[in-house]
Parts: sequence; structure tokens; C-alpha cells
Amino acid sequence: MPDSHQHDLAELSQLHPRPDIRLIAADLDGTLVDDEKRIHDEFWPLVDELRARGITFCPASGRQYYSLLQTFEDVADEVVFLAENGTYVMARGKEVSSDCMSLEVAHRVCARVREIPTAAAVLCGKLSAYVERTDDEFLRRVRPYYPRERTVADLTAVEGDQVLKVAIYDAVSSEQNAAPRLEEFRETQQVAISGPRWVDVMSRTANKGRALQQVQQALGVTRDQTMAFGDFLNDLEMMDAATYSFAMANAHPLLKERANWVAPTNNANGVVRTIRTVLGLD
Repeated sequence: MPDSHQHDLAELSQLHPRPDIRLIAADLDGTLVDDEKRIHDEFWPLVDELRARGITFCPASGRQYYSLLQTFEDVADEVVFLAENGTYVMARGKEVSSDCMSLEVAHRVCARVREIPTAAAVLCGKLSAYVERTDDEFLRRVRPYYPRERTVADLTAVEGDQVLKVAIYDAVSSEQNAAPRLEEFRETQQVAISGPRWVDVMSRTANKGRALQQVQQALGVTRDQTMAFGDFLNDLEMMDAATYSFAMANAHPLLKERANWVAPTNNANGVVRTIRTVLGLD
């Protein structure tokens, strides 16, 4: 297995024979998307090239499915979406799999978040995301990731939707502030730190790695035929599901330890450059 601390793009270009890649999954924020929230222009023709070669691309994000659908509108029928940290997998407008959490537990998480002064919750359902906090700063943080969103008076009274996760925004730090205060839920739920200011509480069995394995099974693809890219702690399990696992150079140190390789940064178009190098497309 390659040592992620000793290999760069030049060495990747020397791989012989070229790996038989059939599936590529990439996180968005901090990975495929640069710090200005842009996807490099070189990505879009690459998706068409991958499809022509029989390779499936999977956006794998903590974002809402409808956010991913907007971002990848022009190629939506060519990709498989791993949305909401893998709790919701969609292809061509149809559900492939989902891993929901108890509505009662979701309500308890939302009530607990109210006790964290710097944090607020987003209740993420299949039909919509729900928020009860309405200040401009919070909504500015939420809406890019949850375009289908409803404001309600009380999150603990939301009914009639299947809950995928509860996303918590913390203005201070997800890792140092919000996550420790949600420790009580770790016994029965997954508590995943998905960004510097975001933490997700979801089904204990839900993660991007498990969702990627489900896609592998559906497509008849092996771990050795899979590439995966990520930058933060909610990408840890996805690294385990792919032999060609890449932490971005800007990734969390723990993710770099878990991945088999390190790719250039998100601001250096690292995902596209690495794919082209590994597949010998340059």
C-alpha cells in the first residue's frame, strides 16, 4: 500500500499498469471546491471524459441533495450523489439508499443544541431542511448548503419528514466547542465533524464510506477500482473504502494519516489534476 507521505503527482504518473478505476468519489467544500466556492472549469469536461471511459463520478458531501443537484445540474444524469454525509444516495432523481435517524432523537439533539450559546441546528429531512433561528448571519451560513429550507417556530415539533441528520453550526468551533457538548449522543448516533464550524449528528451506521460501499456493490466495482478525495473528518471512512484514497494537502492531519495518498490543495485544482495524472489523461 502506498505511503501517503512519500508520493506526489510526479510519482503517481509513473504508476504501471494504470489502475482500472471505475468509481471516483470527491467531497466538495475544501476538496473539489476552492475557497471561493468555485469548481475549476477543467472539471466539467473531465466528467464527460470519465463517463465515456465507463467511470462513475460521485459528489460526496455533507450538503443537502438539492444543493448538489443545483451545483451539478448540467451533469446530474451522469453522476451519483452521496448527499448529507452519505445518509442519502441519489441517482437520476431516484433514491439508491438512505440511512435515517429517529425523529425523536433528532428532536432531542435540537433541544440540546439550544443550550449551546454559539450554535444552532438544522434539521435535515428528505423533503426539506428546517431551521428555527432566523438571524441573517446564521441563514447566510445555512442557505448555500441547504437551498430547500423552511423556517419553523420549533424544531422539536417538526413532523412528517424522514430525518437524515441534524447539522449544527457553531460560530466558535465544531471540534472544540459543539462536538464535546454533544457527547451524550455518541452512544447511539454518529457525531461527525464535517467542517471547522459544522458537526453532524446522524444514524450510527451512516457515513460516506458506507454509502460509497453501497454504490460499489450496486455497480459491481471493487475497492481497488475506486478513488476517493476528502479534506475533513467526515471523510475518514471514505478513505477506507478506496485503495486510491487521497487527502487534500489542506486536509485535517487525521485525514492525511488515514489516506493512502496526498493530493494538491483544493485551491490548486487538486482533484482534477490527480484524476488526470492517475488515469494518464495528460
